[in-house]
Amino acid sequence: MALDASRVILGTYGQMFIDGVWQTNINHLEAKVAVQKRELNLSGDDWVRHKMGPKKGTGTMSGFKVTSDLLQRGFSKFELVSKLADPESYGHERVRLKNVMVDELQLANWTSGEEVKEEIPFTFEGYELLDPIVEK
Repeated sequence: MALDASRVILGTYGQMFIDGVWQTNINHLEAKVAVQKRELNLSGDDWVRHKMGPKKGTGTMSGFKVTSDLLQRGFSKFELVSKLADPESYGHERVRLKNVMVDELQLANWTSGEEVKEEIPFTFEGYELLDPIVEK
């Protein structure tokens, strides 16, 4: 069966919430988890085996500067929820990132006559898939 192109999700409908408050100024969010694998060399085995080690969550949010909320928040931890939806999709997906903490704060970055944009890298310590998208 061919892919129904109308079901492909556009990022246009993505939303991000910090501690339950929709961040309407954010227009890009990326979050990923990497696992550190341990290499195991076992006697009598010519394959290098791998054991899962600790995980690390990293991400970046970016958008337009509207308030000083992130500056006031400083390096305090918060909860972030990503919601990805599209009116033609099979539903929406919500992912909660736990113990989010920004890596750096942008104190000033502006040019006369241009919109002020912010890009904030962050780390997180755990995630939960709240609402999966399931083909119906």
